[in-house]
Formats: sequence, C-alpha cells, structure tokens
Amino acid sequence: MKPQLENSIESIESAHEFMTLLVATISEAKGDLEADIEREKKLRPSRRLDALRVALYNLKKLEMDINRSRRLLNDLRTLRRLLFEERTRSSTPSTPLETVDSQRVAA
Repeated sequence: MKPQLENSIESIESAHEFMTLLVATISEAKGDLEADIEREKKLRPSRRLDALRVALYNLKKLEMDINRSRRLLNDLRTLRRLLFEERTRSSTPSTPLETVDSQRVAA
C-alpha cells in the first residue's frame, strides 16, 4: 500500500485535494461524535462521555492543523505560480506595454 500512497501525492495540487478530502472526513467524524456526546449526556455522566469529549477536542485540533496546512499549500501554489511567471517573463523579450510602464516609473 505504501507505493500507492507515494504515487497519489505528486504535486502541491494533489496534496491540497487530499487535505480537502481529509477536512470533509474530519467534519463528518465531528458530527458523529457530537451526536454521541448528546446521547451520552442524556444518560448519566460517565467515563465514556469524558472519552468522547477528549476525542472531539482532538478532532477539533486536527481540523485546525489541517486547515492551516491547506493555507500553507495554497501559499506555496501561489508562490510557485508567481515564480514561474517571473521566469517565463524574464526569458521573453519585453512588450511595448512593459516599456511604457517602465518609462512612467522613471518619470
């Protein structure tokens, strides 16, 4: 199963898609846990209720971490696009519009 995982995340975009799926799964699990907590509250306080609350707390932390990772991946995608366009721009001759803009800045 390890080779399949290595092949599934080959780019920043595919990692971002994976994180999006993970957030959806976490959200679903949170909903299930919240329903379980409500059901346990109606019975009586127990160690099971405490364990469910700890699990929900950890899922919320995981969700925050995954959302933070998604933002970082998005930043990396943006930076890569900016760098790539900068490289392609520097390899092509300047257009008349760029010349006009540079003259305006000099004036």
